[in-house]
Amino acid sequence: MGRSQESFNKKEVRKKKEKKRQDKEKKRLARKDGEKKGGLDNMIAYVDENGRLTDTPPDPASKKKTKAEDIEISIPRQDPNDKPDPIRRGRLTFYNDSKGYGFIRDAETQESIFVHVNEFQDDIMEGNMVSFEVEKGLKGPAAVRVKLA
Repeated sequence: MGRSQESFNKKEVRKKKEKKRQDKEKKRLARKDGEKKGGLDNMIAYVDENGRLTDTPPDPASKKKTKAEDIEISIPRQDPNDKPDPIRRGRLTFYNDSKGYGFIRDAETQESIFVHVNEFQDDIMEGNMVSFEVEKGLKGPAAVRVKLA
C-alpha cells in the first residue's frame, strides 16, 4: 500500500508509534548508561555493633573476638517443671448444630478455637463454660476432649 492512500488518522497513528519506539530506545540507553555509574560498592550494607544497617564499614580496631561455642542458634531451653496446664477453660461462643462445629473463646488468651461435635464428651450448648485441650488441627488450633466445666 502506498503512502498516498494513507489517511490523516493513519499517519498520526504511525507517528505516535514511531515516537513511542524512539522514547523507549532513549530510556533503554539511559538505563544502560546509569548502570555503569553504580557498582558493587554502592550496594553493600554493613551491620554496626547495635544491629543497625549502615553504609560505612566497621572500624577494624573496635572488633571483638567471639567464640563459636558462645553463639546460640536455637531456642533457649525451657525448664521442664514450668509446663503450662494443658487443660484450658473457655466459653462456647458459637455452635452450628446442623453442621456440627463451633468455636470456643479461651478464657486466658481470648483466642477463638475451632471445635467439632465429635470432640464433645458431654451435651454442650452455646454459651456453656467448658474445659478442653488444644491440638493442632488441619487449619489451625482445634479443641479436643471438650467437657462441661
